[in-house]
Amino acid sequence: MKWQIKYALQKIKEETNVISAENIGGDAVHIIIRDQPDIFSVVSDAYKIDEAQAKEYHTKHPNLDFLCGYRKECIWEGGAISYLERNGIGWGSAGTLYSAISSGEVNVASHKDYSFSVRIINQLRVVKSVIREFDRILSVTLVNGRHLRIGMVREYEPTADAIRTLWEICGPIDIAWNINPNGTPTLNAIDAGLELGCKVMKWEELKAFLQSP
Repeated sequence: MKWQIKYALQKIKEETNVISAENIGGDAVHIIIRDQPDIFSVVSDAYKIDEAQAKEYHTKHPNLDFLCGYRKECIWEGGAISYLERNGIGWGSAGTLYSAISSGEVNVASHKDYSFSVRIINQLRVVKSVIREFDRILSVTLVNGRHLRIGMVREYEPTADAIRTLWEICGPIDIAWNINPNGTPTLNAIDAGLELGCKVMKWEELKAFLQSP
């Protein structure tokens, strides 16, 4: 049994409404829930999940309900996200899977670290469209025609390394948005952003920036 399957099954079995959870070969698990349909999930140990990989998992497991990227470092490309959502397959971290099992919304679940932030961006009247390039990168077009590439940084107190790493992995951004509601970017993170050419912001500052003429 693969290492990520072992740890995922241990945690899944702790959920109060789970009757059983078993590995059914490779990365796949079958979860039986009390008073709910069974769940079929793939628990991947990949560092990055792209569209081709998402399709491969789905082809191999046509009844797939949820694709889990078990590693905390796992990055999801936009093509994979679009494919999974079009096909009614939930996606995200291990924590997302555990929460979705409890809520009974496995097939519509998305990465819990970013879902709220994506929702509030889409609700702004000044936003015309949002394209998900990566799980943590949004390509935002405003109604005034302005275009911004926004990176979501989930660390409690982002450091300069967090900003530089996001830039290196996902490419140049205009704004590094510290989405942790309780955290504050360090001065080093703000300075690193200025050196790279992006602003480091919390939500209220970002909201005002987007709504400015």
